[in-house]
Amino acid sequence: YDFPSADRAENFGDDQLVYVHWAGNPLFCSAAAFRVPKAMPFAEFVAAVIIPWASSDPDFDPASVTGWRLFEQPLDPGDGSKTLAGMGIGHKALVTFRA
Repeated sequence: YDFPSADRAENFGDDQLVYVHWAGNPLFCSAAAFRVPKAMPFAEFVAAVIIPWASSDPDFDPASVTGWRLFEQPLDPGDGSKTLAGMGIGHKALVTFRA
């Protein structure tokens, strides 16, 4: 097509789209997209976005979350204080976990 994409980064200002996939969960067979601030700390992203979303599966246990990945590479959240941008999680990035 010959028109600019509506979801290009410059349309989001200080926000970005981040895709989240719970690998191996048949209830969430594909990634979900969330609009979040680039400056959001990773721990806040998990607490405010991922846990509420994943909790719609009654078997979800937040303490069992492991195996973080950014695209296909391992992702070490550390203490969770780094921002999404600071961890290399950019616009339309795919963050995956297992639980």
